[in-house]
Amino acid sequence: MAFDFDTQVNAPFRMQPGLRRIEPGTPQLTPMHPGSRAQREKLAVFWTYAPQALCATPDFDARPALSALCAEAAQEQPQAWTWDGRRATSPQQGVACDLDGRTEPLARGRYGCGDELTRCLAALPPAWRLPALLGLSFEEDFALVDAAAGTIPWLAVALPSHWAPEHKVGRDFAAIHAPVADNRLLVEAGAGLLRLVAGATRWQRCVWSIADDPHLHAHPARETTPRWQRTRVDQAWFRTEHQTFIPLPARRQAWFTIQVQVRPLVEVLDTPARAARLHAAIASMSEAVIAYRGLTAVRGALLAWLAQRAA
Repeated sequence: MAFDFDTQVNAPFRMQPGLRRIEPGTPQLTPMHPGSRAQREKLAVFWTYAPQALCATPDFDARPALSALCAEAAQEQPQAWTWDGRRATSPQQGVACDLDGRTEPLARGRYGCGDELTRCLAALPPAWRLPALLGLSFEEDFALVDAAAGTIPWLAVALPSHWAPEHKVGRDFAAIHAPVADNRLLVEAGAGLLRLVAGATRWQRCVWSIADDPHLHAHPARETTPRWQRTRVDQAWFRTEHQTFIPLPARRQAWFTIQVQVRPLVEVLDTPARAARLHAAIASMSEAVIAYRGLTAVRGALLAWLAQRAA
């Protein structure tokens, strides 16, 4: 789903849930194009940093919820995923995998040498092979929300936005959002929000930020230099996340999906009105939010550049 700049970028800026209903029948999963940037970055993460992307609390059994997600994917995107209750096939990627981690190549892949996905899955622990195949078959990352416990006991997040999945797994809502600047509205809504997303209605939200590099994978441990050291504001990137919830009401759980997209900021600001809109939103951010979003060093330069484009 494309990010709607004119409805999602607002002033004054507020850190809040911002949930919107999803119309029945609206797709929540995006099939992965073989060899796409998202797939290449996810593949690199699963190869090199799997313990930081594939995380679960000890002894947590994700198989019932994972089966439900596989069934959802098969119903919604049958050309990209099939599921018989035990075994999934990813036709576009040419790989099959079952709940026990048995993996089978079905056709030579269309990316690289053709066997990168199969070799990557084989290198993972068996319990993580099916989740990794899901992540390599769809653009979204996945986290399981447990409304009954108020925690996130399981994550398969290869493309985080400046946060570490391995530090969030098993923690409650308030602890997860403690680092978020101006988080009062988010934390106060916590318990009710978890009950809401695990109910019958499907929800979505969008978030955005200004980034100094185009990488989809933004784990904080990969930041080798302070941000904005090598990027001018006119070379910045507009990073968005489309987040949705797939509820599992009988289990009081929900799948949280995250689709990350990054575009050059100059392409997004295709009219003076959009530049003015973004200027107003950033100008209204508190110092805490500016720091949380990594913009302290460039706030002045960014606002000046936006004002020039808005003129």
